[in-house]
Amino acid sequence: MTFRNGLDSLLRPEDSVLVLIDHQPYQLANLNSHEPQMVVNNTAALAKAAKAFGVPTILTSVIAERGGLLFPQITDVFPDQQVIDRTFINTWEDRKVVDAVRATGRKQLVIAGLWTEVCVAMPTIHALGEGWDVTVITDASGGVSVEAHALAIQRMMAAGANMMTWLALAAEWQRDWARTEQAAELTEIIKQHAAGSGIAYLWEQQLLNTPVPVDAG
Repeated sequence: MTFRNGLDSLLRPEDSVLVLIDHQPYQLANLNSHEPQMVVNNTAALAKAAKAFGVPTILTSVIAERGGLLFPQITDVFPDQQVIDRTFINTWEDRKVVDAVRATGRKQLVIAGLWTEVCVAMPTIHALGEGWDVTVITDASGGVSVEAHALAIQRMMAAGANMMTWLALAAEWQRDWARTEQAAELTEIIKQHAAGSGIAYLWEQQLLNTPVPVDAG
């Protein structure tokens, strides 16, 4: 059952499974909805967050011998994990991928990939039709144009998918800063990948560790 409101609608690391789809050189070369560097950064942050929270992550590519290998910023996070290479454009038609997702026992399916309008939209809509609770990470995805990305998001939302950014997802997985086990790792990820938020955190630490001047008068 998919919840849309209330506490049960929020994502939990113990119930989530992440699928990263086709973050490959060919797709990146024709990415025009976002700055390519930003998408690579955000996808690396998403992968690191998933690892920090123990969220199973499925890596998949399409015809890698022509489209290229997944970005090393992703595979370096999971150095021992085999990438599932497909011929299906729709990832959810590839039995190896679906079986790997189902084997996790999770029902909160999180997806990011290139391109949004093709390799993200198809499996998202397909999985929604099978009863999965699907969330798309929009800033770790991208399309061939701003229009293509935006229309794909509209289409997926109309089908019932949730939309989030990587930092919002990480915060939802964390939920409470009193959960110290992942807090340190998440803070490090924010410092490395969240730009303004990371710099603001470092500034805060600087101020907290700066002695207050003693009034000589």
